[in-house]
Amino acid sequence: MAPKARAYQKAYMQQMGQLNNHVEESYNGQMIIKSFNGEEKYLQQFQEYNAPLYQGWKVKFLVGMMMPLMLAIKNLGYVLVAVAGGWKVATGRISIGDIQAFLQYTSQFTQPVADMAGIVSNLLSTVASAERVFEILDQPDMPETINSNQKKIGHQKIDFENVQFGYHSTEPIIQNFNLSVKSGEMVAIVGHTGAGKTTLINLLERFYDVQKGAIYMDGVDLRAIPDQELHRRIAMVLQDVWMFSGTIYDNIVYGNRGITQEQFKNVTQATYVEDFVNKMPHGYQTLLNESATNISQGQCQLISIARALMTNPEVLILDEATSNVDTRTELLIQKALKNLMQGRTSFIIAHRLSTIQNADKILVMEKGSIVEVGNHEELLTKNGVYAEIYHSQFLNQAV
Repeated sequence: MAPKARAYQKAYMQQMGQLNNHVEESYNGQMIIKSFNGEEKYLQQFQEYNAPLYQGWKVKFLVGMMMPLMLAIKNLGYVLVAVAGGWKVATGRISIGDIQAFLQYTSQFTQPVADMAGIVSNLLSTVASAERVFEILDQPDMPETINSNQKKIGHQKIDFENVQFGYHSTEPIIQNFNLSVKSGEMVAIVGHTGAGKTTLINLLERFYDVQKGAIYMDGVDLRAIPDQELHRRIAMVLQDVWMFSGTIYDNIVYGNRGITQEQFKNVTQATYVEDFVNKMPHGYQTLLNESATNISQGQCQLISIARALMTNPEVLILDEATSNVDTRTELLIQKALKNLMQGRTSFIIAHRLSTIQNADKILVMEKGSIVEVGNHEELLTKNGVYAEIYHSQFLNQAV
């Protein structure tokens, strides 16, 4: 019975996982669901996910039947021994002490088997759940860092050399990508949606490995640099900011507990975090709830920028880092970042071109390739893709 029950149990756990996922999604997105009158749709979907669970009676029946079945077999054996032994005692073939011993032996033999049947349901549920967990744990890890002491001659701070990558091997996003970035240079990356801007940054952080070519930092292949060392030298500020449950102070010094109070104060002042934190009753000890909904998105963005700069990185990556702040705060952040970027190599992904006009080099990407390179004035003079994007934004602002 166990193999058949195991198959049912695995299907049951998959259906339960889908239902739990739907419930969690409904809970987290309740504001969107209500604002778009989606309650009936989500209730219908809940019923569709919940209905197959009714079929779980099969696994419950099989698993639940094991214990009573084993008890019935145990009692049946006890009865058979008692009847047969009683007949033999009555005919004088064995003594009453022998039949008593047989009855005790029968109970001692069948009791462990019955107890084992009692834990089969938990065991089958554990195995079914473990299979789903191990599907993730057994996924192959990224290759360990390669052993390479050879440096690229005449290297810059960052070098992309004939890089090719695609999330699916048959659909490359970046092809034959080449770029050299000098130490301390500010590089802006622009382009239409899907051009490969964020993918390029993911490769630089080695969240993914290149499929062809190589990326070098200080002349060393990224794959030869241990992950912790690589991430210590690079800091990133994303458009979608993540805050951890805890105090504002804990979120700022995350990953860099050895920071001094002077360094902490300098960074928080430079990023204007101190301006709004000092207005809070508990200051930096203010507790952030789950998803940090008790502070604004703009304040989360400022905390994220302070967290990145607190590590004093060699390379700074900003992926639409000022998208959630107002215009005045954005100008203040740009002013602060200009000072803080001194001596650091920085990559900035931006859709609002007004934020990158002072970049040393602007890359315009199309379909994973660089189509234009230059500073703001040079690219406007070329009257190409960059000029088209710039003028379209200007016209939209004018309208």
